[in-house]
Amino acid sequence: MSLPRTAERERTVLSAKTSKRILILALVVVAAFVPQITGDQYYLSVAYQAEMLICLAIGLNIVVGYAGLLDLGFAAFFAIGAYTTAMLSTIDNWPILATIVPGILVAVVCSVIIGLPTLRLRSDYLAIVTLGFGEIIQTIANNLGPTGGPTGIYGIPTLSIGSIVIQSAASYYYVFFILMVIFVFFSLRLRSSRIGRAWLCIREDEDAAQAMGIKIHRYKLYAYMGGAVMGSITGSLYAPALSAISPPSFGFSESLLILMAVAIGGMGSVWGAILGGGIVVILPEAFRQFSQARLLVFGFMLIVIMMTRPQGLFPEGGFRGTFSRLRRRTRDSSDLKSASANSHEVRLSTIETEEVS
Repeated sequence: MSLPRTAERERTVLSAKTSKRILILALVVVAAFVPQITGDQYYLSVAYQAEMLICLAIGLNIVVGYAGLLDLGFAAFFAIGAYTTAMLSTIDNWPILATIVPGILVAVVCSVIIGLPTLRLRSDYLAIVTLGFGEIIQTIANNLGPTGGPTGIYGIPTLSIGSIVIQSAASYYYVFFILMVIFVFFSLRLRSSRIGRAWLCIREDEDAAQAMGIKIHRYKLYAYMGGAVMGSITGSLYAPALSAISPPSFGFSESLLILMAVAIGGMGSVWGAILGGGIVVILPEAFRQFSQARLLVFGFMLIVIMMTRPQGLFPEGGFRGTFSRLRRRTRDSSDLKSASANSHEVRLSTIETEEVS
């Protein structure tokens, strides 16, 4: 009896995975046709800003959600990528795509310099250090001559890929959409890898992970570097999208916004980071009709969300087995309907037999 049950369980799991992949593919296809559905430049600009925040949230999710490190200065890596691209493209006339690699290198070097001495700290102490790092990067951008000081850098050239020049909001929507898909793929692959499993062990219990032989400081640094890379790449594409950048765009409020997106969606969940990033950008725009009160309405809705769903709207593993349960309920309801239909037919045949006799 156990073999048929095992086979049935495997078929259920396989069908659930297939249903999940079909749903994800359908959502990707729908998202790819958004510029064709709406040609409004305002909606498209809001959409690619949401995609940009989603990319940042996915990067921070590696640090906070996977490894359990509270980072309050993630916007620093966002600024490093944006300013590296802006300075190289305006001063040295580098192509935008060629500036992405130097931005990544600078971000990785900074993450190593900050991470090596500080990632031995835990909880609040680590949060204070990362907050200080974010403020240092913003102060540097505010006072250096090549960064433009408080006015920032403007006149950043547009992004060009071969002979294709990216200028419109629809074009940048596809740029950040492709970047988001790449980040989602690598984030999911990382989670199921050996490094990802080590991160999850460190997040749950550092002492137990160290007792099991996991080099926690090394893997923490890997997580910090991975988040830095994603933040830098997003910043490098953010600079040409807006054609001008300034220090206030990379302050503590931006880091808090990214962390808010991860917390609302569900820490450790890639799909939660996507949902949280969309909510954080789209909800304030949806309440723009309330003028100054829109931030109050937005804050009230966030409080309600966190009170009713403290684990996030799409927590890690919170909806595991949903497709299997739905299939099981559908199958049970269909079996019940067929059983009731069969009993009704038997009852009718019995009545007909009695009438004939």
